[in-house]
Amino acid sequence: MDQQKAGNFLKELRKEKGITQEELAEKLCVSRRTVSRWETGSNMPDLDLLIELADFYDTDIREILNGERKSEQMDKDLKDTLTEVAAYTNEEKLCKVSWFSKICIGGVISAVIYLILLFLEPEKTSGAYDFFEGFFLGIALNASLVGAIMCYRYAAELKEIKKRIERR
Repeated sequence: MDQQKAGNFLKELRKEKGITQEELAEKLCVSRRTVSRWETGSNMPDLDLLIELADFYDTDIREILNGERKSEQMDKDLKDTLTEVAAYTNEEKLCKVSWFSKICIGGVISAVIYLILLFLEPEKTSGAYDFFEGFFLGIALNASLVGAIMCYRYAAELKEIKKRIERR
């Protein structure tokens, strides 16, 4: 598959419809920059978006992937299969969100336990007390670090998923 060719084809299809990148982005609940990346060939749409683009442009997904028009229309079985694959992909992404939520909750609980241990600290502490205090502090800090990394990495992706889910 030639991404440049596919991108140029997407650009042609959009221009045939007489809409701007901004208008297409709004319809698909993605950013204008995302549409621009598709059209320059630096990125390709997810499967669920390919299905929506094919429907919107009244074309075949294979035509989009090949970057040129074919005479036949996409058959229903292929469309159904790709829809199922797209749903599975979105399910996987939602599992990441769930996993991220569990890490954040665990970090908050650990931070609360650490603060309780810190404020209730007896005058003379044992090695076990210090161990648990450090253990919960470590979990809280690690969860915060993982949360920050995941937020940075997946923030835009999660926004797009949320928009697509809300739209359905």
